[in-house]
Amino acid sequence: MQTDLKNLKTELNLELQNILSYWMEKTIDAKNGGFIGQIDYNNTTNNEAEKGSVLNARLLWTFSAAYKISQSKEHLDTAKRAFEYLSEHFYDSEFGGIFWSIHYDGAPKDTKNQIYALAFAIYGLSEYYSVTQDEKALNMAVGLYQKIQEHSYDAQNGGYLEAFTRDWQPIDDLRLSEKDANEKKTMNTHLHIVEGYANLYTVWKNESLRKVIVELLETIEKYFINTETGHLRLFFDENWVEKKDVVSYGHDIEAAWLLLQCAEISGDAALIANYKKHAIQIADVTTEGIDSDGGLWYEYDPETKELMAEKHWWPQAELMIGYFTAWQLSGKQEYLDIVFKNWDFTKKHIIDSEKGEWFWGIYADYSTMEKDKAGFWKCPYHNGRACIELIQRIQN
Repeated sequence: MQTDLKNLKTELNLELQNILSYWMEKTIDAKNGGFIGQIDYNNTTNNEAEKGSVLNARLLWTFSAAYKISQSKEHLDTAKRAFEYLSEHFYDSEFGGIFWSIHYDGAPKDTKNQIYALAFAIYGLSEYYSVTQDEKALNMAVGLYQKIQEHSYDAQNGGYLEAFTRDWQPIDDLRLSEKDANEKKTMNTHLHIVEGYANLYTVWKNESLRKVIVELLETIEKYFINTETGHLRLFFDENWVEKKDVVSYGHDIEAAWLLLQCAEISGDAALIANYKKHAIQIADVTTEGIDSDGGLWYEYDPETKELMAEKHWWPQAELMIGYFTAWQLSGKQEYLDIVFKNWDFTKKHIIDSEKGEWFWGIYADYSTMEKDKAGFWKCPYHNGRACIELIQRIQN
C-alpha cells in the first residue's frame, strides 16, 4: 500500500504541474489582461469571450495554493496576475461587491452580486494573502465577508440569500446557471460561503468570524444534510421549505470532506465529531453513483429513477479527496481502493494527455463531451485541488 500511495503522490505531483502549465501557456490574455474567457475542448481560443469572476477567483486560489507545494516563481506570478486583475476589474469599489462577469476587454458586463462569486473571491484572496502577506488582499477579503453578512445573511430564518443587484437590492433571477432552480437558498452557495469563510479564518483569527462559521456549519447540518439518505438537499425557499431536486453525486462527495475541513478549522469539537460521521455516511451512499469502471456518474433523479449518464471532470476530482478522507477516518482499505480505481479511470478517460488539461467529461459510451477546457465553469480548481490535497496528505 505504501508503494501505491507513493506512486500516486508522484503522479499527482506531475499532473498538478501539467494542469498549471496548461493554464499558464494557454489562458494568459496578453492583449487585454487577466485570463482568456474560453477555450474549447479542441484548444480553440475565444479571445472575445466574457470573463467570469468565479474562474478568476478560482485561478487565484489554485496558483496561490500550488505555490505552497512548488515554491515556483511562475506560479506565484500567475497568482499575482489573478489578484491584480480581480482587484482592478471584478471588484466593485463603489458598492463593495464582485461583478459576476466582465467583457473580454475588462469592462463590466453582468454586475449582479452573486454571493457564490463573493465567496470564491474570499477563498482566493485569503489564500493569496497566506503566501504573500499582501494586506490589500486581506482587506478585500474581510470587506467582502462583511458585505455578505450585511446583505445576504437572513437574520430571521438563518442561512444566506443567493443574489442581489450591484447596489444590493433584491433581484428576480437568483440562479447560478440555467440548470439551477431559481430559489433563495441553495446548498451549493452555503457550501462555498463556509469554504471561503474558513479559509479566511486561517489567516484572520477573528472570533466573530469563527462563530459565524460554526453557525453556518450548524445550518448546513440542519437543513442541507439528509441524514436518512446520506445525500444533500439542494434547494430551499427563504423559509427553509425544500424544493425537490436530483441527487448530485459530485456535490455530495465534495461536501463530505470539505465541510469536515471547515469544522476542523473552526475548532468546534462537537461539529468535528458530527462531520466525521457525515463524511463516512456520505462516502458510503455516494458509492451508488460509482460505475464499474471507477468513474462517478453526474446526477440521479430519485423520482423518475433516471441517471444522468455522464461522467464530468470535477466529480472525479472530488471523489478522490472524499474517499481518501473516508480512508483516513476509518482505516478501511475499500475507500482507498476506490481512490486508486477512480484515478485510473481519470487518467484513461478524463485527462487529455495529448492537448493538456482535463476534458469536461465523457458520455456513457465513452465519447468525449465537446465542451470547454477553460471557461466560465471550467477551471483548475477541482482537479488542481485534488492534486494539492492528496499530495499534502500522503506521507512520504
